[in-house]
Amino acid sequence: MPYVWSLVLFVVGVLLLLALLIRFFVLLRRVRAVQREVTEDVANRSGLLKARVAGLQVVLAERRKGAT
Repeated sequence: MPYVWSLVLFVVGVLLLLALLIRFFVLLRRVRAVQREVTEDVANRSGLLKARVAGLQVVLAERRKGAT
């Protein structure tokens, strides 16, 4: 009956592998969600920075026109 122990070990190994794969994919989903949030945040911040730079350029251009 040594094949029974081999079968039991095989089943335990497969179950352990499945548990690890499920945990890995759950963690991967979390990482992707955080990555999306960070990408959106960086895009928002860079858009705000571009708007501020554009506003400063307008103000500087108006001052130059007023100085001449």
